Amino acid sequence: MAYYIGLDGGGTKTRCVIADENLNELYNCAGGPSTFLLQGVDKVAETVFNLINECVEMAGIKFSDVASVVLGTTGAGRRSDAERMEEGFSNYLKTKNLTIKNFHVESDARIALEGAFSGGAGSILIAGTGSIMFGKDKDGEIHRVGGFGRFIGDEGSGYTLGRKGLVAVAKNMDGRGASTLLTEYLAAEHNIKESSELIIEIYKNNFDIASVAPLVIKAAEHKDEICAAIIEEEAENLLLHIRAMRKKLGNSGMKVCFVGGTITTTNYYSKLFRDKINKYLPEVIIKEEDYAPVMGAVVMAKEMSK
Repeated sequence: MAYYIGLDGGGTKTRCVIADENLNELYNCAGGPSTFLLQGVDKVAETVFNLINECVEMAGIKFSDVASVVLGTTGAGRRSDAERMEEGFSNYLKTKNLTIKNFHVESDARIALEGAFSGGAGSILIAGTGSIMFGKDKDGEIHRVGGFGRFIGDEGSGYTLGRKGLVAVAKNMDGRGASTLLTEYLAAEHNIKESSELIIEIYKNNFDIASVAPLVIKAAEHKDEICAAIIEEEAENLLLHIRAMRKKLGNSGMKVCFVGGTITTTNYYSKLFRDKINKYLPEVIIKEEDYAPVMGAVVMAKEMSK
């Protein structure tokens, strides 16, 4: 019997699951963050090892019984970075006089895609703080749309909603723009009432711009014209992601899963976006994920062991 381990790593927590050949979950656990670009390769290697070791012990097996391990984590989108983490973990195992047959590092988006469609064809649209879309065609080729970051991308994301909302507030505060409910909401929620306070928060206090997105959505829902226009434009931008991915996949009946609180949470923005898909792209099927991302890592581990 072969066993597979998947890990879903992020900035606050790393989830770990061990499963058998039939993808039956045998044990799961969680540990610290595994963003190796921030935490460092050595620290993350220790975290990953402790989680794998716990799974092996609780499943009552040996390290040699583990056929493959996949770690999906933030910051692993570039192959060179992923290889650095793979090498670091391999070196860490040597200090323990242990080996694992196959250890692979993938992006958190990739394991989300594999989990959503059980390793099959489909696409995921991620719109949380940032935005990006990944798809897998019938031949197994991976395609990407967006993901250019907050300076030249992240359309439809919480960051972009927040940034555009704050631009509107700044204009409103010094008379260059029309009144918006968002100015009132920002004062009530974050105690930012004057332009000088806004400048200090943004440029000195590292203000979380994406945290303004829910306020933009709330204002739009209450008929604020400025915020409604922001919501409308960014929903259209997300539609562009789907249209571009549909062309890449060559599948008129494309299936898509949503990931990220901005569009998975029930709110005015997510409803508007879904309504637009139903109206303008009725052939696109919105579905729930088959498995959580951590199980997507397990699916990949099984595939990579072949």
